[in-house]
Amino acid sequence: MIADIDGCQIHYEVRGDGDPLLLLHGGLGAGADWQYVFPDDPIGFRLILPDMRGHGHSTNPSGEFTFRQAALDVFALLDRLGIGAVKAIGLSGGGITLLHMSTLQPARIASMVLVSAPPYFPAQARAVQANFTEEMLPETERRAMRRRHVHGEDQIRALVRQTRGFASNHGDVNFTPSLLSVISAETLIVFGDRDFLYPVGIAFELHAAIPRSFLWVVPNGGHGPIFGSHASTFAATATAFLRGEWQ
Repeated sequence: MIADIDGCQIHYEVRGDGDPLLLLHGGLGAGADWQYVFPDDPIGFRLILPDMRGHGHSTNPSGEFTFRQAALDVFALLDRLGIGAVKAIGLSGGGITLLHMSTLQPARIASMVLVSAPPYFPAQARAVQANFTEEMLPETERRAMRRRHVHGEDQIRALVRQTRGFASNHGDVNFTPSLLSVISAETLIVFGDRDFLYPVGIAFELHAAIPRSFLWVVPNGGHGPIFGSHASTFAATATAFLRGEWQ
């Protein structure tokens, strides 16, 4: 399905019955990536899976991207679907988008799982972003990008440019402890202890600042430790948390 939002065509899927569950992919990803975490849709949830602007099947004519704008896009999509509050999982850039959503309109996020989502970009991440090229990715990932981003090479080049642009943007991802303190959602923070972009200490900063938060550090986990051998454990733990069965 397609929604015209702020000059973009935002592609999304909605399926299942139950509590609305928003799944937000990471940068360079798409909504379809969640199939690798949830091979079967979790029972008891109505899934909402958008492709953020410029990703996957979605368009982005301006070529500009901020995570704050992505959050506003998602709010607009939820409004069109008649959905007030949601539960949510956000991976990396999708988690940053959730940080914007949960600080801009706290009541609309009932509970959430943040995976490898930093409140700011540390120096080591900015160094990677500033020099990012598609050639830095494994060949398997470059092939996957061409499958998920259906608008061709121009779309992929735009995503690479946007990633480099994150290195010099200090306003979009700048969540201070006082700002994070307004988050009302019960929050599970998931970080790998070997994340090459965001040191695990950032996870402890988030945990200290978000009032109703829990921290799960994945041993030997890299950036986005929810795929492959981690997927089944993450899926079971995250859905139990969102169902309120955590405690």
